[in-house]
Amino acid sequence: MIVSRALGAPGEEQPTQVSSQHNAGARGRRPAVFRMAEWDANLDHIIPSSVLPPLWAKLLVGFVSLVCFARSYDGDFVFDDSEAIVNNKDLRAETPLGDLWHHDFWGNRLSSNTSHKSYRPLTVLTFRMNYYLSGGFHPVSFHVVNILLHSGVSILLVDVFSVLFGGLQYTSKGRRLNLAPRSSLLAALLFAVHPVHTECVAAVVGCADLLAALFFLLSFLGYCKALKETNKEGTHSTFWVLLSILLGAVAMLCKEQGITVLGLNAIFDILVIGKLNVLEMVRKVLRKDKSLENTGVLRTEGLLFRMSLLALGGTGVLYVRWKIMGTGPPAFTEVDNPASFAGSMLVRAVNYNYYYSLNAWLLLCPWWLCFDWSMGCIPLIKSAGDWRAVALAALWFCLIGLIRQALCSEDSHERRILTLGLGFLIIPFLPASNLFFRVGFVVAERVLYLPSAGYCMLLTFGFGVLSKHTKKKKLIAAFVLGILFINTLRCVIRSGAWRSEEQLFRSALSVCPLNAKVHYNVGKNLADKGNQTAAIRYYREAVRLNPKYVHAMNNLGNILKERNELQEAEELLSLAVQIQPDFAAAWMNLGIVQNSLKRFQAAEQSYRTAIKHRRKYPDCYYNLGRLYADLNRHVDALNAWRNATVLKPEHSLAWNNMIILLDNTGVEKRFGNLAQAEAVGREALELIPNDHSLMFSLANVLGKSRKYKESEALFLKAIKAHPNTASYHGNLDNVPHKMKIRSWFLVQRKRNKGPMWDSLVGMKETRKYNGGDRSRENAVKY
Repeated sequence: MIVSRALGAPGEEQPTQVSSQHNAGARGRRPAVFRMAEWDANLDHIIPSSVLPPLWAKLLVGFVSLVCFARSYDGDFVFDDSEAIVNNKDLRAETPLGDLWHHDFWGNRLSSNTSHKSYRPLTVLTFRMNYYLSGGFHPVSFHVVNILLHSGVSILLVDVFSVLFGGLQYTSKGRRLNLAPRSSLLAALLFAVHPVHTECVAAVVGCADLLAALFFLLSFLGYCKALKETNKEGTHSTFWVLLSILLGAVAMLCKEQGITVLGLNAIFDILVIGKLNVLEMVRKVLRKDKSLENTGVLRTEGLLFRMSLLALGGTGVLYVRWKIMGTGPPAFTEVDNPASFAGSMLVRAVNYNYYYSLNAWLLLCPWWLCFDWSMGCIPLIKSAGDWRAVALAALWFCLIGLIRQALCSEDSHERRILTLGLGFLIIPFLPASNLFFRVGFVVAERVLYLPSAGYCMLLTFGFGVLSKHTKKKKLIAAFVLGILFINTLRCVIRSGAWRSEEQLFRSALSVCPLNAKVHYNVGKNLADKGNQTAAIRYYREAVRLNPKYVHAMNNLGNILKERNELQEAEELLSLAVQIQPDFAAAWMNLGIVQNSLKRFQAAEQSYRTAIKHRRKYPDCYYNLGRLYADLNRHVDALNAWRNATVLKPEHSLAWNNMIILLDNTGVEKRFGNLAQAEAVGREALELIPNDHSLMFSLANVLGKSRKYKESEALFLKAIKAHPNTASYHGNLDNVPHKMKIRSWFLVQRKRNKGPMWDSLVGMKETRKYNGGDRSRENAVKY
């Protein structure tokens, strides 16, 4: 009875013939099938037989995954979403599609030294399609895609786990059997509800991990398809092998770790298809046993050919990606990954292993979750007396125990499950391990999305072993169901924290109180909402925790400037550019403060330094033009503002100030520059046709040029677009109706009185140059 339940649900095709080629056992076909069925039946008290049919199992997994993260569907764009989505020019139609293949994930050119080198063009392409189909930056559509992707990945894992647990078994009609329906379903459920996935699902940028996982799994299943049994021993489908490599490349173009699927495919092929017993082979090598030459895996030409294809395909894809990167790996700072900057190799190794133990703990107990783990959140281990070294010992004790069992177990089925589980846990994590190159983070929950599948597989295996060796099966069932329920609840709660930046940043204060970045982002969020007093407190704490935190200094200096605390603002900004001499935004903001302190020469030098480090800096050109205007260097001011509009054609403030300057000097010269002011105004309105301030400025110039009819139309259009601007009404505050305004215009045409027109438009020749929001630059969320 046990065998019949394990081999298939009622109505399924029964295995009249099972491939011996793909049998992991060494004692014949039927004993292996019986062992798999018996082992899977150990979980019958946890997984009822009613959900075993494949369709019901996948529906259950999909439904549970939707329940876990549905709460995040109407969340905002938070944290990295702002830079990767909202401020990413690659999502907009005016950017050619070809540019996506030369830009990084954030929209910067890969050839730039400042590029993050995260090359994920297919993910950016999906963002662009979402932006186009939804008609703009609507977070709901982006979040819904993420939720559906996670659900799809979870459903796909039912098939993947059925292969990992049960091997590749086929009927006489070539249909693959799921010999471990309970194990595959339980592992997929554990994956679907794991709280560590919240960042990938609730953050829009997590789409990269989800897409990479999707194509990763498709590549693995495609490789399994290539190994489907045929009439000849050892044959395979080259087409499916090549398609698997292509899908692996697609996964890498979604996120870098996707390419690791080729390594997993190779291990699966060698251990499951080639039936390699590593321990037995090592023993033969040590004994110089001549029978080693007869080892089946070494004589299988098909296996060697497939390994060659995987190696060549993987090498080729990595080489192309490296060539596209252009200038080598990205440059990270010490605050991003302090262990990688440690002078001692021993200190680096110890802390890397401690980071691994923290990742393992997040998989085992995903209760303390944080959007960022850098900037002092995890202090370095520098002495042998640090109690945290116990975590390293615990990690390696568990890993060595699992590896030993995977190599030395007499049960080939157990060896396969443990080896593949460890492979799925470790191989996708390798790009984030600091072993091959420095990464830009300490711990990142998002990189655990794929490795968590291996953890869920090992956990399911552990439950099966416990069930086999204990009589308290109901207690184990209650424990497993409790884990599923608690993790589901945790996913729902954590998804709520990702709905807004305020909730997300504040949730991190209790998890990483020593993280300067957490305090910085809380302060940034408060400053954006106008709560400057509270923002100052968090910015100061960020600087206290990290005295070299230039972004916090920059933003704090801006707030102090607004509060007219200019001396401290100058000290902070001067320290910021001293710590990071190429910090262009801080140089520009320092120039603004120096300008306010009437230190004009120093301000000009600061602006020039900012432009030196960031040549395409329209806001800095704008501020430089304001400085020249204050110094009556009108030609220099016009040139600076013209540079700003060339670099950023929609820079309304620069256009307005050019019109104002030409207008004022035109009055002084009795209409000498009014024609030029009119030309600039018309050019600006062509680029920004709905800007009411430009309408008003041009209407003013046209009035002085006695083009009253056109001026009237523009003036009324400006009032209609922005009726609450008092200066637009000038001396007509007491004229309540548009018809009276129109009558007044008719009178002016007859009288041809220029001075009264000037009174109407608010005495334009005495107007000051625009300041506005572009005068400073805050550092973004960091």
